[in-house]
Amino acid sequence: MCLAGLGTLHNSAGLIGLIALIALLAGVRGAHAYTITLAPAAPATLYLQVGVGTFTGTYCGTPCNYNPPIQPHGTPGTNTTINTASVSVAAGAVGDGTAQAMTTDSTQSQSFFDDFAFCNLPAQLYIGGFYRTTTSGSGAVSVTATVPAALTNGAGAKLPFSQISWTSGGNGDTGAEPFPAGTFTAGSVQTVGTIGENQWAESCWTFSYANTTVPPAGIYTGQVLYTAAAP
Repeated sequence: MCLAGLGTLHNSAGLIGLIALIALLAGVRGAHAYTITLAPAAPATLYLQVGVGTFTGTYCGTPCNYNPPIQPHGTPGTNTTINTASVSVAAGAVGDGTAQAMTTDSTQSQSFFDDFAFCNLPAQLYIGGFYRTTTSGSGAVSVTATVPAALTNGAGAKLPFSQISWTSGGNGDTGAEPFPAGTFTAGSVQTVGTIGENQWAESCWTFSYANTTVPPAGIYTGQVLYTAAAP
C-alpha cells in the first residue's frame, strides 16, 4: 500500500510592495537562531517560502556580520514549484499504530537569509520568510494552512488529513520555533506560525503519518495551501 501523505504543498503569499513567494537557507552562521531582526526599509515587503524558492543573492549579504538590525541585500523572486511530502506503508504495517516518517522532494536545504545549510534533506521541508515595513513596529503576520478534509485516492476513498503531523527544528536552532510542531486539522484554515514585523523567521518541518487507520489500498493525495497576508 502506498500513501502519498502530503500529496502537495502549495506556496502562496499575500505581499506588500515586492511580489515574492518562497526561499531557502545555507553558510556559516555561528549561534544564530531562526528569527533575526531586520532594519526597516522600503519597499515594505512580505515574503513566504514553503519548500523550494527563488532569491537573488542573500538577504544578509556576503559576508554577513549577523549584527541586527540587518540591512536588506538580495532580491526575492517568484517560484511556482509545488513540493510534496510522501510515505509508503508496507502492507503488513498498515494501521498498526506505528508512526511512519515522511520524506520530501524539496531540493533546498539552505537559507536565502545567509546561505546556511539549515534543513536536512529529504527528511525536512523549509518554511520561512520575512516581513519588512518602512518604520519600526511591533506587529506580526500569521501564516495559515488551508487544509482539505481528507486525502483521496483514485477510487474516491478518503484518509483524514489529521493523520499527518510534523515536528519543527533546524540545524543550530535554539529557543522557540516561529513555525512550531503541529497536526493538520482536517477541513480547516489553521495558523501554523507567525513572522514578526521587521523579522526574518524560519523553521524546518519533519512530517509523520500516524498510521492509525486502515484505508483501502491506493495512492492518497491532497494539497495544503500556505498563505501569509499583511494588513
